[in-house]
Amino acid sequence: MTRHGEAGGAGPRAGAARPRTPQQLAEACAAAMWAEDQASQGLGMRIARVAPGEAEVTMTVEPRMANGHGIGHGGFVFTLADSAFAFACNSFNRRTVAQSNSITYLRPARVGQVLTARAARVAEAGRSGVYDVLVTDESGAAIASFRGLSRSIEGQLVAEEDMP
Repeated sequence: MTRHGEAGGAGPRAGAARPRTPQQLAEACAAAMWAEDQASQGLGMRIARVAPGEAEVTMTVEPRMANGHGIGHGGFVFTLADSAFAFACNSFNRRTVAQSNSITYLRPARVGQVLTARAARVAEAGRSGVYDVLVTDESGAAIASFRGLSRSIEGQLVAEEDMP
């Protein structure tokens, strides 16, 4: 997909399917972001689910992601949570970025585990949002809890005329 608009692709994507429901809009926004998200793709992440204000992203902890203790490096766990947060807060077709994030690591991630980050909007006021993300392993055990504070900026991910 090519970028359209000014300021490094800040404009809507041309040729996007015409979403008709909030769910379709969330999916169109995720597809537009995913097309440009080299970081998430490069780490082998997959979008398992997206809905308005929600996203679920998975990633396998690879050997190259291990720290000096032989466990999953917290930076990769944070990046997974941050990616789920990004897809959730951008699901309303308002370009949105992180203004603050925090994470609490509850147990180590192990090489070979498939982690799932589930993000959900907790609150929104004006251009600011609050999202919680829980990162779990395959058994559902909590690996980390992440809170992201978002801020909407100028621009959209899909064209205005394509909105429901």
